[in-house]
Amino acid sequence: MKYSPEALMAFVEAVYSGSFSAAARRLRKSQSTVSTAIANLEVDLGVTLFDRSARNPVLTEQGKRVLIYAEAILAASDRLDELAVSLGSETEPRLTFVLSDTLHPDMLAVLLAEFDKRFPHTEFECLIGEDEDVIDLLQKGRAHLGLMQARESYPAEIGSNRLPVQSHMGIYAAAGHPLAVRETIQWEELRTWRELRLSTYLENPGLPAPGPVWSAPNYLLLLSLAEQGFGWCKLPCALVTEFAHHHALVPLNVPGWPAAISIDLAWNKRSPPGIAGNWLRTHLQQMTLPARPPA
Repeated sequence: MKYSPEALMAFVEAVYSGSFSAAARRLRKSQSTVSTAIANLEVDLGVTLFDRSARNPVLTEQGKRVLIYAEAILAASDRLDELAVSLGSETEPRLTFVLSDTLHPDMLAVLLAEFDKRFPHTEFECLIGEDEDVIDLLQKGRAHLGLMQARESYPAEIGSNRLPVQSHMGIYAAAGHPLAVRETIQWEELRTWRELRLSTYLENPGLPAPGPVWSAPNYLLLLSLAEQGFGWCKLPCALVTEFAHHHALVPLNVPGWPAAISIDLAWNKRSPPGIAGNWLRTHLQQMTLPARPPA
């Protein structure tokens, strides 16, 4: 019995996406291609994987059992690809890394210093991106590894690891902004003021925002807009400490903030990182936030 990895991937993605159309979008294929791949898999296995009588396909009991094995096969295939790369004798001449501003600047400094020592002849390219932009760069092969705020699920071809450190996000406004003098601000009231919001190039705008919004594709630009008094925004606390002008921004006292967030390291499983990329991946998994010397 033969079945393609593409068919297994289409099946698994359809399960977690909730529909064939959503799976097609995440796999960057047509809906007919995904539907045909799943139908052929059902023929090859001799079972019905989805009940198609409802608006969205529902996994059958047989499908639930097949899902366990399909995920195991795909995971084993990913590990084999990574082993094949690691057994190669040459280090990649160029490594492209998509950096999220949620990573603490001190961690980046340590990471780059170690990378330079180990791979002095590997060209290192650092891009700045967040959320959907990171995934797009990995899917297109434009980048080898990317950091991003953690999410529950990824497209089938994207692998990820949760980093052992967390970042902290706060809500900030310029010192001269009317919100800066308030002792406590409720979330509902905050929404009546202009928000400076992260909006990646590929983000689906969906429903309109509940309040006035200006947007930008990275946190550093949002920080600059906030310093100029154009509104309030969510920013990585370490980024504010590192790059904000002295006392230009103040944290707003909003219940539940600052908030801790997790960070994921992601890569394209179809073109896994090479020797230098695997070292970087392992190193990030073992890193802890370096202590700063006392002022």
